[in-house]
Formats: sequence, structure tokens, C-alpha cells
Amino acid sequence: MLTIKRLDLAEARILIEGAANKAREIGVPMCIAVVDESGNLVAFERMDGGKITSVTIAQDKAFTAAAAKKATHDYNKVNVPGSLAFGIHTEVGGRISSVGGGLPVIVDGDVVGGIGISSGTPQQDMDCAQAGLDHFATKRG
Repeated sequence: MLTIKRLDLAEARILIEGAANKAREIGVPMCIAVVDESGNLVAFERMDGGKITSVTIAQDKAFTAAAAKKATHDYNKVNVPGSLAFGIHTEVGGRISSVGGGLPVIVDGDVVGGIGISSGTPQQDMDCAQAGLDHFATKRG
């Protein structure tokens, strides 16, 4: 039998709070998705003004980060013609994202979820995702 560590709703809200605070700081309303370790949605916020297309993109970034246990921008580096990983974004029904803005949530060495951000530039999305993780680390103690 497996024992699985998983984010709960309160923790997902902490991640969203940190990401949203950063989004307000930089003046870019974001779509923020938090998933559990299996990539299933736990919580989502579309800030007023967040792009409609970013609703799905943020969820796919979070899914990728949790399910693959790696940052989406890591896929970006290898998802180029000539690379053995080229085309990875077409897998899992097209849900694998190689655009920056998805980060795994790691607690005590285990991936317990993922956070995905969309509506800004990839760097802005990455910064907001990292702010969510940083806020989570501070609030968890």
C-alpha cells in the first residue's frame, strides 16, 4: 500500500495568495492553478482581467509540473527540433506544457502538487509561480 503526500485546499490557497500578491505587484492579472501530486485541480483563481485562454494554460502548466515532477521551462529547453524530447507537448492529450510558469510543489523531498500561472510573459508567469512557492514555504514554517 502506498502513502501519498498531497496538498490540501488550505495549502493550495496559500500558494494562490503568494502568486496573486506578486501578480498585483507587477500589475499583471493572472490565472493561477494548483493541482495535487497527480495533476488534478485542487484550487483555481482567475484574477479580474486574467486572460480567458490562460484558464486552461495555467491548469496544464500545473498538471505538467506535478505529474512530470519538473518545471515546465525545463521541457522548453529540450522541446526543440533535433532533440529526442521534441514534441513532448503533444503527449497526454496535449496537456504537457513547455512554456515557463509551472513549478512542482515539493515538501520534504516529495512532489505534493504543482502550481501553474498564465496571462503574463513566461518570465512573469515563472516569477509569480516562484512567489507562490516562496509564500507557501514561509507560511508552512
